[in-house]
Amino acid sequence: MSEDLLDSLRTAVEAAPDDLALRMHLARMLSEAGESAEAIRHAAAVLQRDPGHDGALELISRRAAPDAIFAPPDLIAPRADRVPAVPSGAPTAGGAAGVSDDEVLRRLDSEFAGVVPPMFLESDYRDDDYDDVDFGSETVVGFAPEHTNLTLADVAGMDEVKARLEAAVLAPIRNPELVQLYGKSLRGGLLLYGPPGCGKTFIARALAGELDARLLSISLADVLGMYTGQSERNLRAIFEVARHNAPCVIFLDEIDALGQKRTQMRSSASRGTVNQLLTEMDGLDCDNEGVYVLGATNHPWDVDVALRRPGRFDRMVLVLPPDEKARDAVLRFCLRDRPIAAVDTRALARLTSGYSGADLAFVCESAAERALLDSVRTGRPRMIEMYDLEAAVKDSHPSIGAWLQTARNVAEFANADGSYDDLLAYLRSRKLA
Repeated sequence: MSEDLLDSLRTAVEAAPDDLALRMHLARMLSEAGESAEAIRHAAAVLQRDPGHDGALELISRRAAPDAIFAPPDLIAPRADRVPAVPSGAPTAGGAAGVSDDEVLRRLDSEFAGVVPPMFLESDYRDDDYDDVDFGSETVVGFAPEHTNLTLADVAGMDEVKARLEAAVLAPIRNPELVQLYGKSLRGGLLLYGPPGCGKTFIARALAGELDARLLSISLADVLGMYTGQSERNLRAIFEVARHNAPCVIFLDEIDALGQKRTQMRSSASRGTVNQLLTEMDGLDCDNEGVYVLGATNHPWDVDVALRRPGRFDRMVLVLPPDEKARDAVLRFCLRDRPIAAVDTRALARLTSGYSGADLAFVCESAAERALLDSVRTGRPRMIEMYDLEAAVKDSHPSIGAWLQTARNVAEFANADGSYDDLLAYLRSRKLA
């Protein structure tokens, strides 16, 4: 059997792990080539997807050997120190006769029951570049704070947002003697909200640079764990790293997913994660001096009310679609490395009122695509012209319409405490409320 052919089949299986026919073909060829252990691993992977697969059951019954490894190669890393060998009672090539399919499956189940996927073992996701946090006898994986090298000067337009950030965060930091005089705390939380694609993440990174603080950018995947208590432990680790690296900004993206209203949750584990976040932000034993927590969300009305009380996310800043000045800057940025000729970004900015930053990037991408296809048809490369961009604007539309509909309902009928006055003013300025 050609080893090159086997390698080609292995590559094909890695690219299409759910193609059972292809995987079984590889398993049979490996079996014929004397690679029984690898053949059985692939047959076991087929059985994980189709427990009644006759070909996989037959191959395992015929080829199982005491040193075979019952573990799908694409789910469990083939490490000898983690994957147990088949017990001595497993059928061999000479003793497979009379072994029923049920018996083979029972033995497979017993093998899988003792296997823990490496992705869930602590030693696998520890990175030596990260600072571990020591909690007494426990050591958990930390997270690496970064310097963003951005400031608010890098954010085009959005003067109102910058003014709010200056008043809420930057002015106290720049005047420490006044902070001491007035007893102002250098901690707290700020919630950035608004339609998707309008630069909330970029503003958070710029604010961290303006504070000369390191940034911990946290997503839902960094927090959630499959085991009970693991998510709470991850949150604790995040805040401990931030406290050890103060001044530090913790940026919680899509906070509505992590801090969803507990009344809407069915899982007690999810409620525990929200409770832990509440404790870390304003708990009795938590000293968050110099730790700033920024949250970003498209749906602040889905965030648990306890997270928005004073001491936590007590200030909200509305991040709206870019104004004309900002749209001009975004367009110039998106076109900066592309071949353009006679393009008036100011005129384009006037044509794209209500477009988000992501919408403007899509307009530039569509215009480049038009020029590319035209160049392919004519066989002669050409520049991106103004008419390409105008056609792209004509073929597109702002993506925030659905968000505005939901936001209007909230601003008009769920704004008893005035939290969404800024949003209501914006909607009225666009004659949407």
